[in-house]
Parts: sequence; C-alpha cells; structure tokens
Amino acid sequence: MKLLKKLFAPTDMTEGAPWKKITLFAIPMLIGNIAQQLYNTVDSIVVGKYVGDNALAAVGSAGPILNLLLVLFIGISVGASIMVSQYFGARNREELASTIGTCITLTAISSVIIMIIGPLVTEPLLRLLNTPESILDWCSSYLIILFVGVAGMAYYNILSGVLRGLGDSVSALLYLLVATVLNIVLDVLFVASFDMGVAGVALATAIAQAVSSVLCLWKLLHMKEIFELHKKDLIPTGKHSQDMVRLGLPSGVTQAIFSMAMIIVQSLTNSFGEMFIAASVIVMRVDGFAMMPNFSFGTAMTTYAGQNVGARKYDRVDSGAKQGTLIAVLISAVITGAILLFGKYLMGIFTNTAELVDLSMHLMRILAVGYIAMAVTQSLSGVMRGAGDTMTPMWISLITTVGIRVPIAYGISWLTTTPELPHGNSDCIYISMLISWLLGAVVTYFFYRRGKWKQKGLK
Repeated sequence: MKLLKKLFAPTDMTEGAPWKKITLFAIPMLIGNIAQQLYNTVDSIVVGKYVGDNALAAVGSAGPILNLLLVLFIGISVGASIMVSQYFGARNREELASTIGTCITLTAISSVIIMIIGPLVTEPLLRLLNTPESILDWCSSYLIILFVGVAGMAYYNILSGVLRGLGDSVSALLYLLVATVLNIVLDVLFVASFDMGVAGVALATAIAQAVSSVLCLWKLLHMKEIFELHKKDLIPTGKHSQDMVRLGLPSGVTQAIFSMAMIIVQSLTNSFGEMFIAASVIVMRVDGFAMMPNFSFGTAMTTYAGQNVGARKYDRVDSGAKQGTLIAVLISAVITGAILLFGKYLMGIFTNTAELVDLSMHLMRILAVGYIAMAVTQSLSGVMRGAGDTMTPMWISLITTVGIRVPIAYGISWLTTTPELPHGNSDCIYISMLISWLLGAVVTYFFYRRGKWKQKGLK
C-alpha cells in the first residue's frame, strides 16, 4: 500500500541524481505516449482493415485540420504545466491552486469556441486542401464528431499536463491506459459490429477521452496535501491568465504554424493521390512511435527544469539537461534501428496491400536519422520551456517548419516535375521534413548553449 501511494505521489525533482529522476519520470510518459499513439493507430488499423484504404486516407487527411483548431488547448496546457512545475518547486500552495483553477476555466471557454467554429469550417477547409471527393465525406464526418466532443480531449491533455507539472506522470499514464482500452473496445464495436465506418472511430475516441479527463480531474481534486481548489480559484485572475498566455502562447503559435505548414504540405500530399495519402498515414502512425522517447524526455525535461528553476537550482538544470538529452538520444537510436529492421511488419498491420506497405517503408527510411536529431531538439527545447523561455523554441520551429520545410518540399516537387510525374517526386514531402529536423537540432543546441533561457523564471 505504501509503495502504491509513493508511486502515485508527486515527484520532487529538485533532489537526487538528475538522470535517475528524469528517467523514472519519463518512463510512465513513454508508456503513456505508446497508449496515446494507440488511439490513432487502432483507428487507422480498424478503418484500414474493415472499411478500406480510402477510409484510412480519410482519417489521415483530417489530422492537420484537427491539430490546427486545437492550438488553443496546447497553449493553455504548456503554460499551465510550466507554472505548476515552478510553483510546486517553490512550494507555493495558493499560487498553485489559482493557476489550476484558471486553467480549468480557460479550457471550458476554449472548448465552447472550438465546438462552434470547428464544424462550420470543416468542409470549406477540406475543399481548400483539394481533398479527393472519394474521401471528402468521411473526412468531414470524422472531424465534426471530434470537434463536438472536443471538451474531453481538451481536458485530458491539459489536466494530465498539470499532473505532470506536479511530478505525477503515473496517474496520467493510468488514466490514459483506461481510455486506450475503452477506445479499442469501442472502435471494434462501432466499426466492426455496428458498421458505423469512420464516424464510429471518431465517436469511440471522443468517448474514451472524456472518460480519461474525468479521471484526471478526480485525481487533482484529491491532492489536498499539495493544494486545495476552492470556487474562488475557478475565477481567472489577470496575473495567472497573463502568465499562462505569455508562457503558453508561443507553444500554441508554434503548433498553429506547424499545423498550417502541415496543411500546406497536405495539399501537396493530396496531389499525389489516394495511395500516397494512405502511405503517409501509415508512416505518420509509425512515426508517432519513433517520436515517443523524444516527446517523453522533452516533457520530462520541462517538468525537471521548471521545478529546479522554481527552487533556483540552476546547476541541477544544466547537469540534468546533459544527462537527459544523452539518454533520449540513445533510446531514440535503438527504437529507430528497430523500426528500420522490422518496419515492414508494422506497415503490414495497417493494410493488406503489398504496394502500400513497400511505399510506406521507403518513406520511413528517408526519415530515419531525423529521429535521433529530434531527440536533441525536444530535450533541449523542454529545458528552455521549463525555465520559462517558450519564445526561442517557437522561433526555431517557425524557421525550420515554414522557412525551410515548406519551400524545400515545393521546390523539389517543382524541380522533379516530368510528363510522367506531373506533380514531381513524392519523396519531396519526406526529404524536406528530414532537412528541417536536422537543422532544428543544430539551431536548438546553439540557443541552449547561449543560456539566455536562465533569465525567464516566474518572479
């Protein structure tokens, strides 16, 4: 019983060996990211196997639009997580409660906005992207259901971010695992048994995420040894709202920029036809697993840096950054190697079409080395964000995604246009992504070494 209590208790990362604290905190998140990826992966497997390759393409084409309209939540989540970790490190109960209350209210307001705007802009955006008519209706129904049920998705992502800011990555993992199992069961029930197609996949996801968000809220309300949430805390304060926007807006803008770039590139992707779209969906699902250690250690570094900056222990931040980044790089290298060796078997889970499996594997080989570079980018960006410097990672993302990736993708497409390839070589999508990842790692390392992020902590 004592072991369970310790396992689910907040972790103080201001004491002990940095590498050990970071790794023990990152492992539940890594497992959680696997579960999170299973949401999208199971959706793709179910529609690919039970509905067909075009339905698989429809789910993938909907992704960039969904991500674009979720940037509000990303901003709130990042801002709240940084503030929570720093106030927790400073042992400030009152500021902690007010921050969490403000976060809950802002999420409710943002959810209502997305529920209204999302369904109205879905079809016009899909047509603007030259989405093939064969998958347009499926894409539209998938997105509209997710937008109507967006509150569950928003609250899970934001409240689990708050839990991680408090050093509790285990509870967030447990609730995600519950939701993942529920999602898988509902996917098979709605699609295979009730023949609801793509709409059934969306409905299953919305229900599962609503359940996980309720569990996260329940956990937070029972952490009275850390903070107590009162009705007055739910009224957003000017100070906390401004800090949340200041810290979270750059990450929200980064995601918006990334999503806009993805939408622009998606338009180019769509020009290569349904087969290439479906291959891209498969690659991005496997990509999600390859990126897991990077995102897990990036988030762990944000919490680690936030708590230690709050406690004014900058020497621990530096040592933790070196140790955490090295571990992330090693794990990423192992996972990338495994995907290159066994990737064909993974691709075969999504489709029975041999040509689609071969094309997907070819595209994955282009990206391979980029995952190791992303381990550096995510880890060091996490340190800067945790310290309160969210602007630098935003500018790096802006330059590499919009200034480098999009022009290179369209440039290669134009340069390789032939009568046989009227839209150019489709590899341009993935070559441009690889180049942007490699340059992003170099630039991130440079700005981390400059050290200006050390001046950004909450006063």
